[in-house]
Amino acid sequence: MPSFKIDTSTAVVFVATPPTPKLVSKQTGEIAIDRETGAPLATVGLLISDEGEGNLYQVTVPNTGVPEGLTPGTPVTVVGLKARDWENTFNGQTRHGISFRAVAITAGA
Repeated sequence: MPSFKIDTSTAVVFVATPPTPKLVSKQTGEIAIDRETGAPLATVGLLISDEGEGNLYQVTVPNTGVPEGLTPGTPVTVVGLKARDWENTFNGQTRHGISFRAVAITAGA
């Protein structure tokens, strides 16, 4: 599916929830791996505020692109943020949504 670049150059971005490993399966605890780099993936909650509107996004980032010590409230810059729509069917139920992916997150705005 196609992905779309998101311009955050005029936005204020803060960590809302610290990085946690992105799991393939909650039952097994298997951590998702980036297909291109082989790096484990993490999910970070980011509050992105721009033009008077703020939203919370769960963003997937390779562990290699996440600095140590990110805590809620830390101002950050997001590198290479993209959005992609998804859809899957499991047990006869179709679900859909938008996933967010970044190349890296850097501390400081």
